[in-house]
Amino acid sequence: MATPQHKIGSGFGARCTADDVLQGIELSGKLAVVTGGYSGLGLETTRALTRAGAHVVVPARRPETARDAVADIEGAEVDELDLADLDSVRAFSDRFLASGRTIDIVIDNAGVMACPETRVGPGWEAQFATNHLGHYALVNRLWPAIVPGGARVVAVSSAGHHFSGIRWDDIHFERGYDKWQAYGQAKTANVLFAVHLDTLGRDVGVRAFALHPGGILTPLQRHLDKQEMIDRGWIDETGEPVDPTAFKTPQQGAATQVWAATSPQLQGMGGVYCEDCDIAEPAPVDGERVGVRDYATDPEQAARLWALSAELTGVDAFAAAD
Repeated sequence: MATPQHKIGSGFGARCTADDVLQGIELSGKLAVVTGGYSGLGLETTRALTRAGAHVVVPARRPETARDAVADIEGAEVDELDLADLDSVRAFSDRFLASGRTIDIVIDNAGVMACPETRVGPGWEAQFATNHLGHYALVNRLWPAIVPGGARVVAVSSAGHHFSGIRWDDIHFERGYDKWQAYGQAKTANVLFAVHLDTLGRDVGVRAFALHPGGILTPLQRHLDKQEMIDRGWIDETGEPVDPTAFKTPQQGAATQVWAATSPQLQGMGGVYCEDCDIAEPAPVDGERVGVRDYATDPEQAARLWALSAELTGVDAFAAAD
């Protein structure tokens, strides 16, 4: 059974940091793969996991930039990966599998938000392709290394999933592009991916989670100009937050993904969406963007998205052998 989508009373909260949730947790000998683990929340995730003893592989679209960012982090290793390029995903996965190592934690952290209309691969909408399809292909290709360790796979979604469910009739926005709906669809896809992966993997000890890290000002906002962030009430004319209490620090923002990846409180659980270092409640009907929308945890939609993703990428670790 899937874990009920309700809080478990973790004892942690919105202002806890990644180091807070790792208190008393020993990760020596564990290997984590953290996409985008060299910037923003990803960098804080890498720092926290290595401080707890883990070795962290950081697949990066800009490997030289990544190496500079993690140069002072003992236990961090960088390799090249462009999630928008399935050949790059295959090449990274082949290199990793050839190393003979097993994986204990996967955190699908890298992503793009509200970018101008961009096409990748065979004309795919870039946010769906990068945030979802690239991570889908990566986890499926790394599956032989994920199973032996009974890994946890963590998909970093967002409250942005409230903006849109899966647009089954126009997933790639061929009939007009809206950057926020595209972001919302991609973030819903992240949750549905975790739901179905948990269904497929739990019998072999692999559990999957999705999460909203909270509102944090990071390089994820690079596609938004200053005026748009002012209009949204995030920052003032000087570039400072209008309400500093409305945003988490990067260390606080990294906490929920680290908690989902490591907490013994989640033993035997999976297939749920988390926020503020706890399992989230179902979203209220009044439209407030808290909790998780039903369409993002619907097992039928999760299975449908998995089948579509397998068709688009040509990869499915669970496909029956011919």
